[in-house]
Amino acid sequence: MKFQDYYTTLGVARTASADEIKRAYRKLAKEWHPDRHPPHKRTEVEAKFKAIAEAHEVLSDPEKRKRYDALGEHWRHGQDFQPPPGGGAYRTVDPEEFARMFGGGRGGGGFSDFFAQMFGDMFADAGRARADGRPHGRRAPARGQDAEAAIELKVGEALHGGKRSFGLSIGVPCEACDGDGHLGDRACPACAGLGRTQRQRTIELSIPKDARDGQVLRLRGLGEAGDGTPGDLLLTLRLVADDVFRLRDDDVEADVVVAPWDLLDGTTVAVQVPGGTAQARIPKGTRPGQRLRLRGQGLARADGSRGDLLLVVRLGLPEPLSERQEALLRELAQDSPPVRGGAAKA
Repeated sequence: MKFQDYYTTLGVARTASADEIKRAYRKLAKEWHPDRHPPHKRTEVEAKFKAIAEAHEVLSDPEKRKRYDALGEHWRHGQDFQPPPGGGAYRTVDPEEFARMFGGGRGGGGFSDFFAQMFGDMFADAGRARADGRPHGRRAPARGQDAEAAIELKVGEALHGGKRSFGLSIGVPCEACDGDGHLGDRACPACAGLGRTQRQRTIELSIPKDARDGQVLRLRGLGEAGDGTPGDLLLTLRLVADDVFRLRDDDVEADVVVAPWDLLDGTTVAVQVPGGTAQARIPKGTRPGQRLRLRGQGLARADGSRGDLLLVVRLGLPEPLSERQEALLRELAQDSPPVRGGAAKA
C-alpha cells in the first residue's frame, strides 16, 4: 500500500489540535462522499474517501497519532505479528507479561522503555494503576462540544417575559454505527461517515427579565453529546418587531390607540410594562403620532439599566359604529377641511 501523509490528506498542520482534525475530516467527508458524485467517478471518489477516513482514524486516536508521528510510514509495524513459517507454536501474552519479558518488571527501564516511547504507556505501566483506581492510558470521558443557535423573539415577548417553546436540531451520535462513522469497511450511509446525525428537540425557554437583542444565553447540557457529559447550547436572542412593539435604538416603541374625542380633554390608558401595568396620561391637545415617554419601562441594557417605552398615539374608532355616530361623523366632515399627514400630502 502506498504511503500517504495523513496530515496532507486532511489538509492540517502537524501541530493541529483534535478539534481542528475533526473539523477538517467533517468538511472533506461531506465533499468526497461517494453519493455526492456521479457514477463514472465512483472508483476515484471512493479511494479518496477511504484515504480521508484512514487519515482521520489515525490522527483522531492519541496513541495511533503518537506512533505515526514517531515512525511515519512504519507506524503499523509490530501491530500485525504473524508466527514464523513452518507452523511454529505461539501464544498471546498480555501487556504485564510482555513487560516482564523485556525488562519492564520491578526494575523498569531497558527494552520496555523503548516500547513505551513507541507504543505508549500500555507496556511501560503494565500491571500498575493510578491512585484513583483507573488503569494508565485510559482517557477520561470527553465532554460534548458546545452548540450555537439563534432564536427570533418578538419584542413584546422580551419585554413582558414568560415562556417560549422552540425546536432545535442537535447533533447526536449515529445510532446505526454507534458513532463510529463506518459499517464494516464502508462509510455509514445513515450519517455519511460523520458518526453524528441531527435530532429535532423541543425546548421550552423561560425568557429572562433582562432579555435584549443579541444577548447570548448558555443552556446547560443542551449541546452536543460526548463520551461524558453533553456540552452547552449558546443561544443568541434576535428581537423582531410584532404588531404592537418594535425597537427604536435602545428603547421600545409601541402604539397606543385612543378615540378622537379622548384627545379633547385628555385621558388615561393602562399600558402593560415589565412586571405589571402602568397608567399613562395622555394630555389634552395631544396630536396623533405624538410620542409619550415612560422612562425605565423598556428593555434591559447591557449595563444593567433599562431603556424607555415610547408610546405613539394613534386614533381609532369604535367598532361597530351606530347609525347616529356615522351621521355625526358625516356632519363633522362637511364642515372640516381635509386632514392629511405622513405619506398623504395635502
